[in-house]
Amino acid sequence: MADHADVFIAGAPDRRDAVRTVLGGFDLSVLAGSNVALKANFNSADPFPASTHPETLEEVCSAILAERPTRLTLAERSGGGITREVLDWAGVPAMARDLGFDIAVLDELDRPGWLEIEAPLLHWSRGFFLAAAIGRADHVVQTCCLKTHRYGGHFTLSLKNGVGCIARKVPGVNFDFMNELHTSPHQRLMIAEINRFFRTDIVVLDATEGFASGGPDKGKVIRPGVMLAGKDRVAIDAVGVALLRAFGTVPDVADGKIFDLEQIARAAELGVGIGSADAIRLVPLDDKAGPVTEKIQAQLDRDR
Repeated sequence: MADHADVFIAGAPDRRDAVRTVLGGFDLSVLAGSNVALKANFNSADPFPASTHPETLEEVCSAILAERPTRLTLAERSGGGITREVLDWAGVPAMARDLGFDIAVLDELDRPGWLEIEAPLLHWSRGFFLAAAIGRADHVVQTCCLKTHRYGGHFTLSLKNGVGCIARKVPGVNFDFMNELHTSPHQRLMIAEINRFFRTDIVVLDATEGFASGGPDKGKVIRPGVMLAGKDRVAIDAVGVALLRAFGTVPDVADGKIFDLEQIARAAELGVGIGSADAIRLVPLDDKAGPVTEKIQAQLDRDR
């Protein structure tokens, strides 16, 4: 694991420019000739910041496709609606046709479309099933939103976005994995454990707006006005939590040290990402990012 994790920050008066700016922090040429999976945030038919903004999605997809991968597949499962209907509502199929990427509607997959994950010391009673489109990809890119989560997750950033990569039900398996997740006292640990079993190469967190309470579909709107990106999911989530704290959020997110929060602590324990706030290096990429970067750093410094 790297000894530090960069998180790039751009001010976002223009969302498209901000996405391009933060993606400039990565060598995207590694995507050339590879099989790339993209996980966005289309949990329900609710507008940004509940769901990925179409401009963010278009810019991320365009940047990937400019590198000429052999395939780009957006893989999605909605928990708050019928996935295909949610994607239609968001205009994703039309965008896919225009830009030239594929869509995998995960809750329509047959059994071969899933990878069974079983490992010792998980809080999942019988493991879970990960979408093969994610698990077998050469590279995985995520774009997520800045939100609290009123159904037990406490916050939903890049780690929680991984829940949309796994199955609720699988043909031939008589079990509801989402019922287990959402009724378990270990929900936040289980969220973190999903992330151990798939890679993520780039995360773009659209924090131009967010939900400081409520979530994931509606809540109190805040407007940090920044776009964030990084490779390390733990770092991105820690920075997202710091941003929520800076703008005022719910006690489950605001209280205690950031790296003691269950999603983050468990993911760090499993080696998904860095293990402390000291390992995060904030990289503002323009003048407009400066003031928000200072607010984030002040929150991270409280973990020391």
